[in-house]
Amino acid sequence: MIYFLSDAHLGSRAIPNGNEHQQRLIHLLRQMSHDATAIYLLGDIFDFWFEYFWHDRSKSAYAPILSCLKQLTSQGIAVHFFIGNHDIWTFGQLARETGMIIHREPLSTTLCGKHVFMAHGDGLVPSTYIQSLPHEVQKRIRVFMHLRRFFHNPISQFLYRLLPPALGNHLGYEWARKSRQKELKTPYPYKGENEEELVLFAKEMENNHSQQPRYDYYIFGHRHIELDLQLRTRARVILLGDMFRQWTYAQMNEMGEMEVKNEE
Repeated sequence: MIYFLSDAHLGSRAIPNGNEHQQRLIHLLRQMSHDATAIYLLGDIFDFWFEYFWHDRSKSAYAPILSCLKQLTSQGIAVHFFIGNHDIWTFGQLARETGMIIHREPLSTTLCGKHVFMAHGDGLVPSTYIQSLPHEVQKRIRVFMHLRRFFHNPISQFLYRLLPPALGNHLGYEWARKSRQKELKTPYPYKGENEEELVLFAKEMENNHSQQPRYDYYIFGHRHIELDLQLRTRARVILLGDMFRQWTYAQMNEMGEMEVKNEE
């Protein structure tokens, strides 16, 4: 079995009972390990993760989940970690401590005979999408895209790594907390097939006739909504939900059949 999950936002200052939250995710991963050949973590597993030049004592709070991930990879389970927009900043430490495979870009691959495109999902919008939106919405999206480029910029990353971890973490976790509190207060609903950015992105890729191969599945995190939508091309778009409110994930069996499930 192959498992896909995303958006745990571990360590969030807006999610109560952080230790219980982490232990619940560990329990789920250990349950998956009974039959897993691979586990794909599609971003924002941490609410804020940054690797500084200096020792960061606060990382000890993540010792249980890091130990769990190390156990999984030591068992021969391939664990793939996609950077999200909250845990971009891993520069080798996370891979060394856990044995995970780190992905910084979307992945096109074949699993159980099925062609799969997967990514966290932030920054993926169809080419003509922004121009069709109201001016104020366009402005917010452009601000996000500028911020995203800044976060991914090697120079800004290098300078932030020079900060004392206590200061860097305060800034990072507070920024993330405000984002999480806003969402918890007013969850962002599914916009519908003709307006949801990641669905439109998948449709544009499907309509690109030069694309080879055609995909059976598009799998994304980021949106914190559960969706399993079949397009007219027969491809399916799967949005994984999250691991702090909905506790939804996807699994693929050896025949390449995909199912979206809730943690029990």
